[in-house]
Amino acid sequence: MHDLKANRFQKNFEEIEYVHLKNYLYNYRMRKIAFEKKFQHEKPKLILECGSGISPVIARTDRIVYLDLSFTALKILKRTHSKGCYVAGDAAHLPFKSAVFSHAVSSEVLEHLEDDQKAIKELARVMYPSGRLVVSFPHRKFYFAYDDRFVNHLRRYEVFEMEDRLKAAGFKLLRIQKVLGPLDKITMCFATFCFSLIQKFKPQVKRRSSNFRLMKVFAFFFNWANLLYMVPAMLDAIIIPRAFATVLLIDSTLSDSHH
Repeated sequence: MHDLKANRFQKNFEEIEYVHLKNYLYNYRMRKIAFEKKFQHEKPKLILECGSGISPVIARTDRIVYLDLSFTALKILKRTHSKGCYVAGDAAHLPFKSAVFSHAVSSEVLEHLEDDQKAIKELARVMYPSGRLVVSFPHRKFYFAYDDRFVNHLRRYEVFEMEDRLKAAGFKLLRIQKVLGPLDKITMCFATFCFSLIQKFKPQVKRRSSNFRLMKVFAFFFNWANLLYMVPAMLDAIIIPRAFATVLLIDSTLSDSHH
């Protein structure tokens, strides 16, 4: 089953429509804003974005290495983004020397990994003493549903579980922040269900120029609809208590004693 899902998303990476639409999504944009705010007053020497896929959350610097298991995703990212360096690799076995990154980020990655603790320890290994790590993750186990299975989540986290994993790797927590609320959960359950139906009944026909023109029109409205939808999604994340947030972000720093 895991291979089937991996192949499905690998195929999606090769479809330019999927690339554009994925990067228009309101929740991706909100995560990106949350991460970029963490770096607006920072002067990183070198950043590692672990599991960037085609949608990096740090995009305004050249001093960054994008790492992902999918070589196809990295090729697309390099073509559409062009900044930084690109490395295909496994988060649980990072292909870098120790203490080479001043900062690291990981957005919606750890929940996909069999050994998430090993990946966190690897991040600690490749970071400077006192290096800064920012991670976001799906929150609360009782939210685990169809959309999680659809995108191949192995788990959702209680906040104390993520805190324990980070502390075990030598990180000191600085701040926990809400990113998304229950409105996002409802929206993505509906969206992934509709997408799966479309994929199931999509006619296997050759594309024509009219299809591309139609796609451009759809993408225009999809982009603006997601921009507008960010307003209620942001209000939802602000108003909802942290206990009911669906995505959290943790800002942490590596303790000097770790190295």
